[in-house]
Amino acid sequence: MSLTASPSTEPSTIRIRAEVSEADPDTCRFICSTEVHPGGPFAFTSALDAAGSPLPQHLFDLDVVTHVLIAGTVVSVTKRTDVDWGDLRKRIGGIIRELLTSAAPAVLDSVPDIDGRAGAGPRDEAELRRIIERLFEREVNPRVAAHGGSISMVRLDGDTLSISMHGGCQGCSSSQVTVKSSVEVMVKRVAPEITQIVDVTDHAAGKDPYLRGPVRLAPITTRRGRV
Repeated sequence: MSLTASPSTEPSTIRIRAEVSEADPDTCRFICSTEVHPGGPFAFTSALDAAGSPLPQHLFDLDVVTHVLIAGTVVSVTKRTDVDWGDLRKRIGGIIRELLTSAAPAVLDSVPDIDGRAGAGPRDEAELRRIIERLFEREVNPRVAAHGGSISMVRLDGDTLSISMHGGCQGCSSSQVTVKSSVEVMVKRVAPEITQIVDVTDHAAGKDPYLRGPVRLAPITTRRGRV
């Protein structure tokens, strides 16, 4: 999506080149034609490190990745030594392409008042709303806004979060990729109490709509299965 052009980044416009390192055959650099995430570099050495950051979390979900480094237009992925690259490069490239197509954040930056809650008591609805709104304000929307869109929280009913998409995201064919690939992952990281996200956007009212009506997404899943 862009502010002056069409509301989505077409997969065909994203070029990704894979280069296996000669020095370390277990590491492959995926060089993209567009920036993966501003700032960095961002290094992830385990699934725990990657929790909440959409791109590295999806890569670690492959169960064969041991290290991910994101810097500029490059994603460096290190695999287990007992696994061949084979089709793995295509699978990793597909994950990266889907994320870039969605124009959603690849990495969850630090969010105040969220980390360090081990052993803390349950949070009330007001606190959850504040945390989710801050996530959208600081993490999600700055990236989405660069592509002409925004996402807002409509309501919170128990473990169900309803959201609405605006601007270039309304009716965009990549909108559900944005939600499934990034927003769900980030919300689950900061608010594990949320198990269902419902997109209530009137996508048919968007410019050149691809989707029509509200969309109920499948329950959020983790590496250990359905939550």
